[in-house]
Amino acid sequence: MARVVVVGSFNVDHVWRAPRPPHPGETLAGEYASGPGGKGFNQAVAARRAGADTLFLCALGDDAGGALARSLAQQDGITLGAAPSAAPTGTAGIYVDDAGRNSIVIGAGANADLDRAFIDSRADALGAAAVVLAQLESPLDAVEQALLSARAGGAVTMLNPAPANAACTGGLLAASDVITPNETEFAALLASHAGGRLDPDQIAAMDDASLHAQCRCLLPHGTVVVTLGAAGAFVSHPDGARRGDAASFQRAPAEAVRPIDTTGAGDAFNGALAAGLATAPGAAFIEHVRYAIQVAGLSTERRGAAASMPWRAEVLQRFDPAARPEK
Repeated sequence: MARVVVVGSFNVDHVWRAPRPPHPGETLAGEYASGPGGKGFNQAVAARRAGADTLFLCALGDDAGGALARSLAQQDGITLGAAPSAAPTGTAGIYVDDAGRNSIVIGAGANADLDRAFIDSRADALGAAAVVLAQLESPLDAVEQALLSARAGGAVTMLNPAPANAACTGGLLAASDVITPNETEFAALLASHAGGRLDPDQIAAMDDASLHAQCRCLLPHGTVVVTLGAAGAFVSHPDGARRGDAASFQRAPAEAVRPIDTTGAGDAFNGALAAGLATAPGAAFIEHVRYAIQVAGLSTERRGAAASMPWRAEVLQRFDPAARPEK
């Protein structure tokens, strides 16, 4: 199996389900559950379950949360490289409403201690990877160093610029071959790095040529995948680097699903896309995107974050097997 390296966060998620999030000063009755999460770990689980040999680089505390991460990584067959931290393992408080929408507060904890020195100690693994995937829940200098080490070794560098409130630097964009923002993240990146002004709620309705032009302004050298929720995804490539696609830009529709919890759906998409690029590098990029949409859709029919990531066989059973590129 090809190697995906995911660099990012692990959190212990504390999840409350209620008809809606509480207003300030209000108390609501709901249901509580706890489980594994963090964008990095979610994406590593998604990549592994999509069929890629996966290494997860993170920082963990010496506590029950860190022990949980180690145990779950072993269960899924994920190789774990964890920097030690005196801080508690990261946590997240999540509210999920009756429509499956979520609101999240994160306590970084040990995640803030993932540093460049640890990343440098894993330079060989990063350079030997087929795909290196990172997000913005870890210190940005460490994330940038991971992408640069990966690129130096010939890996495809993939950045999920999430969460939207995290400041993505120009260096991170320059080090990325593929970026995967959602509408809110895409609008924020345009405003910060390309001087663009778009309403996130209007992006899915834009005509394809205009949206492609905005993508080219943001990342002239690389591929942009704008995830659009129920509207699917939009893919934009440079003209000279279409990654096997016939067109420089196109859309992939969403699948019909019955969502109960969207927590981790974006992570499911990113992990599955990275796995596809690693395990079937000769397939057209849009086919990997279509499969990633299926993985993300199926994840919304389950509760939880990392625990909701489907296995490849489950995706093939639910959707059209021909949509998954063969190795």
